[in-house]
Amino acid sequence: MSVRLGINPLTWTNDDMPSLGGDTPLETCLSEGKQAGFSGFELGHKFPRDPEVLGPILDNHGLSLVSGWYSSELLTRTAEEEIEAIKPHLHLLKSLGATAMVFCEVSRCVHGQRDVPLSHSPTMSEEEWQTFIPRLNRVADYCQAQGVTIAYHHHLGTLIETPEEIDRLMAETTPSVGLLLDSGHLVGAGGDPVAAQKQYAERIKHVHCKDIRREVLEDLRNRDLSFLEGVLGGMFTVPGDGFIDYVSLFKGLRDSDYQGWLVVEAEQDPAVAHPLTYARLGHDNLQRFCDEAGLRVTQ
Repeated sequence: MSVRLGINPLTWTNDDMPSLGGDTPLETCLSEGKQAGFSGFELGHKFPRDPEVLGPILDNHGLSLVSGWYSSELLTRTAEEEIEAIKPHLHLLKSLGATAMVFCEVSRCVHGQRDVPLSHSPTMSEEEWQTFIPRLNRVADYCQAQGVTIAYHHHLGTLIETPEEIDRLMAETTPSVGLLLDSGHLVGAGGDPVAAQKQYAERIKHVHCKDIRREVLEDLRNRDLSFLEGVLGGMFTVPGDGFIDYVSLFKGLRDSDYQGWLVVEAEQDPAVAHPLTYARLGHDNLQRFCDEAGLRVTQ
């Protein structure tokens, strides 16, 4: 039983707000991520999407492809249409050895809109739930048959955000729909990552380690701000720099025999939070928390 430590390029360059770290080349992200001690990277918007191009780039840095975000639109596309749309992304992940796909429904999402507060996050009607669930199951079955498991990413500003929405998603989908447990997004939505890990241990296929600065989260809610305003205000940070209890979370992962990636995914303004400094801090804290929890880390 062991885990591997990975990182998302959001530490250096932001997908939702490309002006953050916009001038930072991919080479810098990869070389500094490796220097900080990580074994792999998730995809970002600066990564080539041809496995024959990306594979050698990662190999040159001694890095693995961890996973990559996929934006689904199952409320407006049939399962068959979504399967056609997902094929290039699935091929990239499968070709480079990634076994989990970060999957999120983005219909009516607001997390990329700086002027829309999180209090305006979308919700699904009963009719939409009845449309969404069978389509998601069909897409997940297809991906699983190809050797890549969907890890559904509950995410602030999207249709699956709150603990109640996660509960319904897990209750009504088949086991082919895995769960991406994101500590920061769950706390931001009022949930408890330790409790969620215990409840859904068998469904968790991927873990994002995003810590929260409590005072910034409280300010965001009090002033009814947007997700991106929270990012700019420093709401997110690397594990150990906020208030989330990672040792307890990792003990739960150890007890459930989780064998996958722990990924630092902490959106910050790189002009404020020096990327290499925070990457090192995130890696070293993750390693320390794993050691304290008895969770073995491999390269």
